[in-house]
Amino acid sequence: MITTEEPVNQMSPPQECCFSAGLLPPDQPTAVRSFLDHWRPDLCLWSGGDLRPALLKQCREQGIPALLVDIDPEELPERRRRWLPDQSRRLMETFAAILTPSEVTAETLKKAGVAADKVVLTTRLRISATPPLCNEDELDRVHQDLGSRPLWLAAHAETDEIPMILAAHRRALRRLHRMLLVITCEHPEMVADTRAEVEAAGLRLCDWDAGEDFHDNTQVLLTSAEDLGLWLRAAPVTLMAGTLLPGTGGQNPLDAAALGSAILHGACIDNHKLVYHRLTEAGAATAIATTKELAEGVIRLAAPDAAAEAALAGWQVVTEGAHLTDQLMERIQDLLDLREGSNAAV
Repeated sequence: MITTEEPVNQMSPPQECCFSAGLLPPDQPTAVRSFLDHWRPDLCLWSGGDLRPALLKQCREQGIPALLVDIDPEELPERRRRWLPDQSRRLMETFAAILTPSEVTAETLKKAGVAADKVVLTTRLRISATPPLCNEDELDRVHQDLGSRPLWLAAHAETDEIPMILAAHRRALRRLHRMLLVITCEHPEMVADTRAEVEAAGLRLCDWDAGEDFHDNTQVLLTSAEDLGLWLRAAPVTLMAGTLLPGTGGQNPLDAAALGSAILHGACIDNHKLVYHRLTEAGAATAIATTKELAEGVIRLAAPDAAAEAALAGWQVVTEGAHLTDQLMERIQDLLDLREGSNAAV
């Protein structure tokens, strides 16, 4: 069951449901039964610890199969009283399979009496990328029009970040005179004000949303986030904006990494801190703090070999959990097939 921290509107449950979404109920029998009766899930996929005995017991009694993934040693349930029967093994045996990235967890479960064939040592389940789509014909045209021109993208730009982005671009232009900057504004109402700032900075502008085409002398292309999929594919270097100043927490960089773009970002990455750290450790992302550092990062990554190296590192991060995802989906499908067969036999 996929649950959220916020309440959802009450609605009729779907006829066929593999995962249900809603507010996780208190771990009390009555509340749990009401929750399951309302959503009628076909499967429970639990990630990590904080296991709920009442919920899992009801799943077991109602024949709802369950899978456990990404549990670490410190998240394993413990006996609260040594002289009471150990319920932790019974709790863990609720799951049809337990997929853990920890050898310690796997050995602990087996020593506790959990069937060895239920415990599977895997990689950690990772957030996957779902890049925005684009028109392939339009992408081909952009590539043809760009030719060998260097290009960098400022994605999800916020209003207060525009002066720093433009200042960095002006610095980069001193070294790379033909470089084009594409700015995707995070909010549609930003476009008019950003256009005015670009013009005030003395930079030659193309307003993509207004139907204008860029030319050899265009220095800044301005567009809304609607065309982000196009420019993420076209740009070998992407600044993940929304990270330069406090207030937004940053955007998920995995889409850019999945589409082969080297990543620059600021310090304000609270919403996706672990993802940024993984990309940085792999060499796919670089943190910047000043206008000068941003310009230097853009210039460095404008070299094809540097951008290609970072892009490859980003792709490896994006795909590192792919095997586990495939394995997990196969197990889910097998359990759903078994459940469908059991229901048909009743």
